[in-house]
Amino acid sequence: MNPYRTTIASPVLVGAGLKKSYGLTRALAGVDVSVSAGESLAVMGPSGSGKSTLLHCLAGIERPDEGQVLLAGERVDQLGEPHRSELRRTRFGFVFQSGQLLPELPADENVALPLMLGGMPRRQAVQTAREWFPPLGLAGMEERRPGQLSGGQAQRVAIARALVGSPQVIFADEPTGALDQATGMEVIDLLVTTTRRQGAALVVVTHDEDVARWCDRTVRVRDGRLAEDHRTPAGATTAVAPAAWGTPGHPAGFDADARYDR
Repeated sequence: MNPYRTTIASPVLVGAGLKKSYGLTRALAGVDVSVSAGESLAVMGPSGSGKSTLLHCLAGIERPDEGQVLLAGERVDQLGEPHRSELRRTRFGFVFQSGQLLPELPADENVALPLMLGGMPRRQAVQTAREWFPPLGLAGMEERRPGQLSGGQAQRVAIARALVGSPQVIFADEPTGALDQATGMEVIDLLVTTTRRQGAALVVVTHDEDVARWCDRTVRVRDGRLAEDHRTPAGATTAVAPAAWGTPGHPAGFDADARYDR
């Protein structure tokens, strides 16, 4: 039995009656979905099913044609683009398949970028960013540029960047898609466990059943509708105990580099 599954609280992010069309193509046909603080949600479905559109609407990247998106009770879909952009920078974090790190910046400045964009002085932002490196198994890599990192290391830098501003929700779009199977499992283990430890909600779009099994719940999207919503059975994965992981201010109880050196 896996004792590290999340105890569900009130939803922090809610999508209600979401509909979205592109011309004559309906991507979402009335979707209701929610995720709570500390909970991880996998969104699965075949290509063209609407799962990426669902993520974009929940994250404020696109507005639904109908329905509501609420973050802690606040209507995200009614905000103008400047406010939604600020929300994506301050209250949301993002991890993409390719990491999307800036190649000209060292790893610590890539992580610090959201803080600097929010007005934090560079020195303070970089110092704050560097606190994430030892817990995520990146000690000593602060000054490496993305081209000097392995795929797994680059994704851990992307996870640090997503979490550095203490967001309420992390969105991950195929975060293991560019990695080999073993490294991908290490990255999703790290992503799920660290976001849970931080109390952030996590929404993961994935094609990989093994990735979905790391999450507390899975929803399946077909033809723009939710076809399935179920909780992952306890013990479906062997998760690392949250207490064994480190986050800034919570020293790690193990040598992260020994496990995550890919």
